[in-house]
Amino acid sequence: MPDTFQLEIVTPEKLVVQDEVEEMQIPGKNGYLGILPGHAPLITELAVGEISYRKGAETHFLAVAWGFAEVLPDRVTILAETAERAEEIDVKRAEEAKQRAQERLQSGKTETDYGRAQTSLQRAETRLDVAEKGKS
Repeated sequence: MPDTFQLEIVTPEKLVVQDEVEEMQIPGKNGYLGILPGHAPLITELAVGEISYRKGAETHFLAVAWGFAEVLPDRVTILAETAERAEEIDVKRAEEAKQRAQERLQSGKTETDYGRAQTSLQRAETRLDVAEKGKS
């Protein structure tokens, strides 16, 4: 059995990752999935969350929001609406987005779209978590 598989992460704007990796975790719609070489084929919808993958001794982190993942025994292809490497995340902007989302959730205004505000908060927190892990 092979020790690695091909990983591609693509957004509408660009190819974010194209690499040979040993393992990864992805945020599926119903929870995180761990992927190793030889994984059974599946297609899953992605949620807002963190993608991590390991190549050798290095672990890489990305913030991702929505999309789909196709898992095959020798390849994982992720088509994401957004995907940012840890080093690409604008921490100040993510902190501002988190603050705005928290203010909307705490406002008590009836016109507030709470589902959208909750998603914005989750995205901002994920981006901040990934940026922090990227510093390690």
